[in-house]
Amino acid sequence: MRKLFIFVIFLAGFLIPNSAHATPLEYKSPVRGIYVQAANTHGPKFNQLLNLVNQSDLNAMVIDVKDDHGTLTFRPPKDSPYQAISQPYIKDPAKLIHTLIKHNIYPIARIVVFKDNVLAKSRPDWSFKSAKGVWKNARGDSFTNPFVKQVWDYNIGIAIEAAKIGFKEIQFDYVRFPEKFETFEASLQYMGQSKKKSRVSAVSEFVKTAHESLKPYGVKMSVDIFGNATVIPEAPGIGQNFSEIAKHVDVISAMIYPSHWTGIFGIKKPDLEPYRLVSEYAKMENFRLKKLSKPPISRPWLQDFTASYLGKGNYKVYGKKEIEDQIRALNSQGIHEFLIWNAENNYTPNVNYKPY
Repeated sequence: MRKLFIFVIFLAGFLIPNSAHATPLEYKSPVRGIYVQAANTHGPKFNQLLNLVNQSDLNAMVIDVKDDHGTLTFRPPKDSPYQAISQPYIKDPAKLIHTLIKHNIYPIARIVVFKDNVLAKSRPDWSFKSAKGVWKNARGDSFTNPFVKQVWDYNIGIAIEAAKIGFKEIQFDYVRFPEKFETFEASLQYMGQSKKKSRVSAVSEFVKTAHESLKPYGVKMSVDIFGNATVIPEAPGIGQNFSEIAKHVDVISAMIYPSHWTGIFGIKKPDLEPYRLVSEYAKMENFRLKKLSKPPISRPWLQDFTASYLGKGNYKVYGKKEIEDQIRALNSQGIHEFLIWNAENNYTPNVNYKPY
């Protein structure tokens, strides 16, 4: 396992652009996509998802390349430093990309960055340590430390692997510290902690570095961000500043699922009012993006799941109308790109993805 982390030597090789992948991107706009688990990139489930896209106005798939656990979802070349963390969930990456391009489907590689059980376990010194060992949240997830630049290089290297395969866009998720980090930070030990450097600057600098590193590969770069980080000046606890992140990406994808908000915009139960919630959010996002000299494309994540965990009276069953209402709300504010989230990839049938 030790050789896995001697990747600084390999990184120089990664940073040499491959001319086959440095060609200008044929960027499909507006992008309308769905999330796809790596395990669902073959077999009957993939055929079902392929048919969904082909028979609708969808045109993109966001596919796990580094998943929520920290696993690389395909087998890289044998000399890759990521070989030991890989699983063949994507059985034939080249064939998958060929199929997507053949069907005019824009391939986006999702890379979960700082939430990473695999790397945290292998390199506790690159994570956060409590008195019991590597810190875990209530769901059993560990995070790596955004102050550690080796963690940046590790994830950027995976992004470059995805670009070499043929993905046209790299989407970084979990670009942040753990939720409510500021409330338990004092109980942890970790590298790189500095009173002169904020969590916000650590996250923002990672985004900037990643964007610069990926430019030679001709891919777009996007970042997922909490919707709440848009409506407040910044979220210092998790290190997200919407404007600072937006300066260094091609696409910003706020996760604005109505179920994930508490009372906001005067809406006491946001999950019950998807159109109003999304519309009010979009107004705020537009306001902030207009302040930037070169704003990125807005492509929010929308909800295609029912949040019954909110309890009776606080949620509604999400179906065709609720999904279309979210899209209409974005359209009403001039936003025409979006991504649809369902963790199990069980998407609502017969949705009109261009309801305008």
